Amino acid sequence: SGAGTAEEPWTDEVKTKFETKSRSAFLDPCQEAAEKSIRCIHRNGGDRTMCSDYFQAYRDCKKSWVCSR
Repeated sequence: SGAGTAEEPWTDEVKTKFETKSRSAFLDPCQEAAEKSIRCIHRNGGDRTMCSDYFQAYRDCKKSWVCSR
């Protein structure tokens, strides 16, 4: 199941991780989308224009996460 989708990052698994993490731990349900964006940049020699779909997926995930909190 992972960290959810760009449409719905707040899955049961993420909710459990969030509720059981230590108070100082940071949880980003969009971390998977962020990592995909970074891998895309590395894979394309820093050419950000090649990764616009990944960036949009990350922005959509963050927007969904902020709206659902």
